[in-house]
Amino acid sequence: MCGALRRDGARGVCGANDTMIIARAALHFWEEPPLCGQRGSGAVFFSHCPLRCVYCQNATIAAGSVGVEVSEERLAQICLDLQSQGALNVNFVTPTHYTLHVMRAVELAKAQGLVVPVLWNTSGYERSDTVRALSDTVDVYLADYKYSDGALAARYSNAPDYPEVALEALEAMVGEVGLPQFDEVDGMPRMTRGVVVRHLLLPGALEQSKEVVRTVFERFGTDVLVSIMNQYTPVIEKSAAASKYPELCAQVPDEDYECLLDYADSLGMEDYFWQDGPAAQESFIPAWDLEGVL
Repeated sequence: MCGALRRDGARGVCGANDTMIIARAALHFWEEPPLCGQRGSGAVFFSHCPLRCVYCQNATIAAGSVGVEVSEERLAQICLDLQSQGALNVNFVTPTHYTLHVMRAVELAKAQGLVVPVLWNTSGYERSDTVRALSDTVDVYLADYKYSDGALAARYSNAPDYPEVALEALEAMVGEVGLPQFDEVDGMPRMTRGVVVRHLLLPGALEQSKEVVRTVFERFGTDVLVSIMNQYTPVIEKSAAASKYPELCAQVPDEDYECLLDYADSLGMEDYFWQDGPAAQESFIPAWDLEGVL
């Protein structure tokens, strides 16, 4: 929608041209349990991003500072390599701006024996048309719903239309992949179809998080799985933006997170993912060392 002719070498708002850049492809153990199990999720981290969230914990790759060029054929082989390592799935992290490349790579990989589920791990800022185009590519959507407040979306992600766009995208995702489905691997459930909606509680944003949880539950009920996250890490305190966003330089108080979980319970949400213990750690941020890419 930014109008950049990336096939002619122009760079979009995302920062990418028409060549895929990948920073890491490896087993990842920090997703929800049915997505990583004991073996790990086969996470492929793409560089660049359509959003510019000021608190991004993966800002290094979102800005395109790390990564190498990868062809569609190489991405297909990376998918197969992850499957051979025992990955429960192939997990494309922030792939939106490379949608056409990924679609072709998955088609190549399936022709060569890729059988594990394909995850689309997204900020939620997707066009519904894109979601529908992925009907033969994606099995599971792992999608954020970051904001119910357009002003907050504008302040932190430069996307005032985020609430409406992301909600429409979620509707399309549920329409394409349907209700959550599972099989069993190593005696544990593995998600094979469906949508997981993630929401990260931000400092000072408890009331808007309550609105997010309520909106998702009222709109989708048990048609999606919900993950209420408490892993906000104030990496912004080390950046030049700290003075502009002082509220983001602190961790989320435990009592705020407990209040949000209590609110979810009060709505009648009987089953959702939540995080226990010290989730806000920089250890959740992978090393951008090109593992599995070269």
